[in-house]
Amino acid sequence: MCPEEGNKDGERTSGHLILNAHLVSDELDEPTRDRMQQRADMLSQEMARLLQELEQKILEQKIQAQKSKEQSHAAWRALLFAALRHWQFWVVVGILLLLIVGLCWFLRKRSHEVGNSSEEGSSNSSSRDEEEWDEQNEEEEDTDGASDLARHFEEHIQWPKQNLVTKRESVKDLVDDLILIAREVASDSSFPVLQPGFSIGSANEGWSPGEGNIIYRVLVPMRPPSGHTFLLELCNPGEMPERNFRIRVELECTCTTEQVAGDMLCFLHHPEEELRRNQGPSLLHTLCTGSYLDVQKTACRFHLLVKASWVLLPHSHQWRLIMLPSSRSCKFKVERAMEEVIIEIVFGVQQGNSDIFVSSQASEAIFSPSTTWTLSCAVAEAKFFELMARQAPHDSFHLRCLQLCTRILVGTGFSSYTLKTVVMHLLTTTPLSGWRSRHFLLRLDDIMRYLCRCLEEKRLDHFFYGNEKIPEEIVLPPALQRAEPLNLFQHLVQDPAAQAEAMREFMDLQDRLTRVLTYGH
Repeated sequence: MCPEEGNKDGERTSGHLILNAHLVSDELDEPTRDRMQQRADMLSQEMARLLQELEQKILEQKIQAQKSKEQSHAAWRALLFAALRHWQFWVVVGILLLLIVGLCWFLRKRSHEVGNSSEEGSSNSSSRDEEEWDEQNEEEEDTDGASDLARHFEEHIQWPKQNLVTKRESVKDLVDDLILIAREVASDSSFPVLQPGFSIGSANEGWSPGEGNIIYRVLVPMRPPSGHTFLLELCNPGEMPERNFRIRVELECTCTTEQVAGDMLCFLHHPEEELRRNQGPSLLHTLCTGSYLDVQKTACRFHLLVKASWVLLPHSHQWRLIMLPSSRSCKFKVERAMEEVIIEIVFGVQQGNSDIFVSSQASEAIFSPSTTWTLSCAVAEAKFFELMARQAPHDSFHLRCLQLCTRILVGTGFSSYTLKTVVMHLLTTTPLSGWRSRHFLLRLDDIMRYLCRCLEEKRLDHFFYGNEKIPEEIVLPPALQRAEPLNLFQHLVQDPAAQAEAMREFMDLQDRLTRVLTYGH
């Protein structure tokens, strides 16, 4: 059983009691009223007991806190949050309090209704309005306690100081300008035709876990230059699911377009001597290994292209360009005064008209041949979070939940992509109205429970493989739609010791989350 399971059962039981209280008939006999009064008294006693325990804990902590006046503020906060360390205690207290108030209100209301039952008739319409108003007030009262507690934790947590939205827009504009100039610089060569980029990754999706070392990634689609064509081939035919590809480069006849354009010779039908004298070499002779587009050669060539294009940018006199080492992408840093931004450009070839690409990003394999291009759902993921941001309430906390959960992963075997996958699944199964700030603690609990269940079952399905809940705005290739779900926890199936270690780390994650909620960091 996942940790905290008993708490949710308690909530469901309490909810069941409230439901039963509302289903009592209009005419209450004396024994029924007595039983309900006894129930209210019992709950009051239980409430008093819990509050007494809380006061005792506070008293013990307060005695310790008086030892140092210099740390009085920190001691008081530790005192308060020592009681809040297990927030489930407060949930139980809140539910008991709501039950007591609800039962008392119900007894008073019913006693008045029994005496005034003859006056119904013509006032049915107004009675219904009053009942709807009362129900609405009850719902608001039910959420007040959870909302206040969630708001307290949210304000107490030390969130990273970030301005991701503004920076990602600036980075996107910078890269688009750079791509336009690079296309002009490379227009007389057979370099792939660069398209406007897509902002991808956590920083662009709005949930980067930390303040430092934030990398803004942009995927730049490439199309074959004139006289060439790209064909995607599986590295391992029959591999399921399809994840690693090679990009075969083939020459195509341009004799017809040559007569129209007048400045492009056909690589297939003109003599090599004439081609060498009047035109640069084909892509097969520059960026390919054999017949396949080489990731490292492409990255190296683009690296030089960025340096040549940078001096032509209007930004170049304000920012200093520093190229960073990277064999499968183009990574660089731009800085001025006390500000710096790290940008990584990865390359991709689109699968048909879908939001799925094969990209230059390294696969999970220890060694990836330079002709291997990995299936990437990064653009689809960025599109998914953009869609959620448009549809969710203005105070939606789904990105804060993801940010907080990935923040506590440092030093564990869990990747941020694991938690990202969990949250994406929950966003399609939990109504977006349930991700408001007042639901903060409930959604954190859902995330941890979902991860726990996946660890127990040794299965976490990739979000985009064979998932019927993908929003229709996201376009997937037919093969990906029909694919069997990809298990991201397959290594746990193959190694029982790995599962045991993962469960231990999960328990540590829960402790870390409690500490963050308690102390704010």
